Amino acid sequence: MNPGSSFVDRELHPYHVDVVSIQSQVIYGRVGNNVAVPTLRQHGLAVAAVPTVLLSNNPQYPTVHGGAVPADWLAGFLEDLGRRGALDKVRAVLIGYLGNAQQAPVIARWLRELLHRLPDTLVIVDPVIGDLDVGLYVDPDLVQAYHRTLLPLATGLTPNGYELSLLTGLPSDTEEAASSAARSLLQERTQWLIATSAAPLSWQAGQINLLLTRRETPAHTLLSHPRVDSAAKGTGDLFAATLLARLLLGADLHTAVHTASASVLHQLELTRQAGSQELILPMDPIRP
Repeated sequence: MNPGSSFVDRELHPYHVDVVSIQSQVIYGRVGNNVAVPTLRQHGLAVAAVPTVLLSNNPQYPTVHGGAVPADWLAGFLEDLGRRGALDKVRAVLIGYLGNAQQAPVIARWLRELLHRLPDTLVIVDPVIGDLDVGLYVDPDLVQAYHRTLLPLATGLTPNGYELSLLTGLPSDTEEAASSAARSLLQERTQWLIATSAAPLSWQAGQINLLLTRRETPAHTLLSHPRVDSAAKGTGDLFAATLLARLLLGADLHTAVHTASASVLHQLELTRQAGSQELILPMDPIRP
């Protein structure tokens, strides 16, 4: 045997991942995969982070550099995971912020092939497209792209209340309206929808609502929690990642929602107390 070929010839096992997280990546800050990956790993899950955009920081800052990952690169990233054998035991896919509408069908094609092989894969789609205070902040074509491609492949969806209205074209200001809008998206694979910052007309002073809508009984549950005064971004990314992790660890949906919501509230309060412009995560040391 050629001594130089011993490493190549030896049978090596692939590094299997539990979760593929497809969303934004920033050099500085706490959004997208910068939130999801450490959160999932903290729960003992192996993660493959696939970027949809690579930016210097969140666009809320005065300067930002970078942009969307080209569609052919994104396709290659996903295909090569399969070629390396990394997806043989994958349990979940988390889809967050997309850079443009062209990325949605690329991800959908890959996801359909994965679900053909592993139909029980948990798929959570967090359709990041806008918020009540700033409006739509992505490519407007993404709204229809989600409908055509990714929403039907999801096990669950985690839009905020504003995104729920955009995706459905229906009002969602009240509990009943939000529930009706959410039920319109429970089609094909989709079993449940959790709308954060939901039904604003039903908020009590100092409170904010979260609406859980599912196919099974009860059809919907409205949860209320304190509103924390913090401008930090990435709370939706933390919620979705924590929710996914708790579901994979065996929690039922209602318990997982409570745990994820409590985690976000706790970290937001720590962020507020620290006067931080970026979200403090559970694994962070608290520095003066």
